[in-house]
Amino acid sequence: MAINSGDRCLAGAEGLDPAVALFHSLSDGTRLAIVHRLAAGEARVADLMAGLGLAQSTVSAHVACLRDCGLVVGRPQGRQVFYSLARPELMDLLASAETLLAATGNAVALCPNYGTDSTAIPAAENAQVRG
Repeated sequence: MAINSGDRCLAGAEGLDPAVALFHSLSDGTRLAIVHRLAAGEARVADLMAGLGLAQSTVSAHVACLRDCGLVVGRPQGRQVFYSLARPELMDLLASAETLLAATGNAVALCPNYGTDSTAIPAAENAQVRG
């Protein structure tokens, strides 16, 4: 995926599918929390459940998503599976994202489409403000 400083933001939109899948796999807060927990070392679903306060089926589904995307691997031991990050570069990506958020003052939280800030102006009102 090449960044282009011309009229288009990204060159070769057809090559963006893997990046879209990567960022979509990390776009859920629970999956992101699982990745952060696994950065500290391997864990079983039961360990993740305790830390997240979620049901086994929910945690297992999120771990399966991360595993299917190649971000998490499982190591069977007896009747248990210990999960860990598949690639250390994932933590580099998250560290870069945190740096970007700090540099922008977490402005993305105000995004009318994806923001998490409860004080964000709804999209319809935002259009009126700008118009």
